[in-house]
Amino acid sequence: MDAPIYYSKTEFIETDTGNKVSRRATIAGPQNIILGGKTIISSNAIIRGDLRRTGAGHAVVISLGRYCVVGEGCVMRPPYKTYRGNFNYYPMKIGDHVHIGANSVVEAATIGSHVEIGKNCVIGKFTIIKDCARVADNTIVPPNTVIPALALFAGSPGRFVEDLPESTQETVEAQTKRYYTRFQPLDR
Repeated sequence: MDAPIYYSKTEFIETDTGNKVSRRATIAGPQNIILGGKTIISSNAIIRGDLRRTGAGHAVVISLGRYCVVGEGCVMRPPYKTYRGNFNYYPMKIGDHVHIGANSVVEAATIGSHVEIGKNCVIGKFTIIKDCARVADNTIVPPNTVIPALALFAGSPGRFVEDLPESTQETVEAQTKRYYTRFQPLDR
């Protein structure tokens, strides 16, 4: 069995759906962010739910599925563009079992399920990452890139390297569930 990853109970807030959010993370505009459950937001992560389309009412800016891990120091902000002279942000949708490595900056439009993004990556504006894809550490993905399902991208700029095995979905799902299970409070 894997060794536990201990965290201080005073640092993390656990929600009723099992999300564990560091008090040292910056969650701006929380009313515009949806966490699907059993998602971990690490310390010094920044999630910009306050960057939203203008207009009244709530707008979902960033939604994450179940069993996602947002690594330490990650920055997640919705993509934006100016269209016909109007500046607007667009929502970011992230599937289940997505692991985003430490210090990565994500401005994707869509990230599928069972996706691994390495450490120190930049995911450019409006990128679409399909299910079961992987982005290697230190990869710079240019804006508007579409990363196909079961593809490994690496480099600067990020390029296709190889196809991933069909077992990727099961492997990533097992890894994210195991990480969540190992993530235990030190002071129970």
